[in-house]
Amino acid sequence: MGIVDRGEHDDEVARALEALRTRLTGTLVEPDDPLYDEARRVWNGMIDVRPRAVARAGSVADIDPVLATAQHTGLPLAVRGGGHNVAGHGTVEGGLVLDLSALRRVDVDPGTRHVTVEPGATLADVDRATAPHGLAVPLGVVSATGVAGLTVGGGVGWLTRSNGLTLDNLVGAEVVTGTREHLHVDAERNPDLFWGIRGGGGNFGVLTSFTFLARRLPPSVLGGNLFYRRPQWRTALQAYARWTADLPDEMNSIISILRLPPGFGMGDEPFLIVGFAWMSPDHEDGLRLVERLRADAPPDEEEVGPVQWPEWQSAMDELFPRGARGYWKNASFSRMDDEVIDALLGFATEVTWFGTGIDIHHMEGFFGRVPAGATAFPNRSSRYWLNVYGYWQDPAEDARLTAFARRAHAAMAPFAELGQYVNFLGAEQGPVTPEAARQAYGERTHRRLVELKDRYDPGNIFRLNHNIVPSAA
Repeated sequence: MGIVDRGEHDDEVARALEALRTRLTGTLVEPDDPLYDEARRVWNGMIDVRPRAVARAGSVADIDPVLATAQHTGLPLAVRGGGHNVAGHGTVEGGLVLDLSALRRVDVDPGTRHVTVEPGATLADVDRATAPHGLAVPLGVVSATGVAGLTVGGGVGWLTRSNGLTLDNLVGAEVVTGTREHLHVDAERNPDLFWGIRGGGGNFGVLTSFTFLARRLPPSVLGGNLFYRRPQWRTALQAYARWTADLPDEMNSIISILRLPPGFGMGDEPFLIVGFAWMSPDHEDGLRLVERLRADAPPDEEEVGPVQWPEWQSAMDELFPRGARGYWKNASFSRMDDEVIDALLGFATEVTWFGTGIDIHHMEGFFGRVPAGATAFPNRSSRYWLNVYGYWQDPAEDARLTAFARRAHAAMAPFAELGQYVNFLGAEQGPVTPEAARQAYGERTHRRLVELKDRYDPGNIFRLNHNIVPSAA
C-alpha cells in the first residue's frame, strides 16, 4: 500500500470510529483520551500494546456495531471479558478492542439452580451471587479471573473432580457469531455450536450470556493445606501418588510448589503444599481421607478446617495481582512414579524466589467420566495437569523466569500426553500457529472445529485466541 493509500485508509478508519462512537451506549477510548492507558491495560503486565481504540461496551447492544466496524475497516479485533488471559488475547496492537468488562450482572434462580452471567463477570462476581443461596458454579482458583474466557477454554479449579470443568456445567449461552447471527445455543438448539464453544474458545463469536447449572454447597467446605519443606518433597509426592489412586470424587486437591507472599507468614523458603477441598457435608469422612495422607507423609505445617466457599476461592488472589508479569506453561500426564518425580524435582528445586510456582491438579472423577468428544476440550484421560507459572513484578526478571517455565515444560515433555490447556496457548506473546492449535486439540477435534469455523466465522474475524483457521484461509 502506498503513502496516499495508507493515508486514505487512516482517514476512513477515523471516520468509522467516529461513527461508532455515536452508536455506542458505552464509550470509545482512543490514544488521546486521558483514560486510554487505563483502558488498554490487561492483567498481564508483560502485555504492553497500544490498540487503535477500545470500545467499552455499556450493553450487549454495543457488540454489533463494534463487529461491523472491525469488518468494515479491517482493524484486527480483540474481545475482552475479564482481561485475565495470560497470553494477552484481550488486546491488540493497532486494532479494535471490544471491552465487555463492565457487563458483570449475575442472576441466580435458586429453584432451578440456573445462574446466568454476563460476559464481563469475574469468578468473584459469581461466587458473591451464588454463595448466599448455598450454590456454587465450578470455576477456577483466582477470583479476579473472567468467567467468559475461563469457560470457553475449559475452567480447571477446586470442583473439577467433584463436578467437572466450568464448561461441563454450561447449559446454554447467547452468541453473536462472525457471520453476525444472534443465536441461542444449548444441547437442543444449535448443538454443533454448543459443542464448539465448550473448549473451542472464542473462535466462533462473542458470547453475550452464559447459563450454568450450579451445584449445591455444604454449609461449610472442609478445606486445608499440608505444608512440606524441601527435604520432604520426594516423600510427599510419592505419598500423593498413592493417595490419589482411589479417592472419591468429593475430594479435590492441588499440589503447589512455591514461595508464599509475606502475608502468609511462612518465611522465605519454598514449600510443597497439598491443598484440598472436600465437597461433602460429612467432614469426618473427609478428615479420615486426609489422615491417610498425613500418616503416609507427615506435614511440617498444616491448616485444616471448615471454611466458607468465597473465602476459599479467593485465598490465593494475593499471588496474582493485576499488573503482575505472567508466563504460563501446561502439560498433562498420568504417571507419578520415581522417574516422573525425578523430573518434577529437577525443576521444582529452582523455585527459590517469589514470583514463580508449580501446580499439579489431580483430575479424574467427574472430569474423567465425561466422554471423549462430548465437548471440544482436548483431553479427559490424563490423571494430572501440570501448570508452571510466573507472577513477578520486575521486567528485568522476564528472560530468566520465562526461561525457567520453558525448561520445566521441556523436562515434562517425555511424560506428557495429548492435549494442552488451550487457555495457556499463546503464552509466547505471539499468534498461535495453526499447527500448535491442531496439536493441542488432536486431529479429530480440530477437524470438527474447522467445520464450525467455516460455518460461523469464515472470515476469521475472531482470530486473537487459540485460533482455528477456516479452511478457505
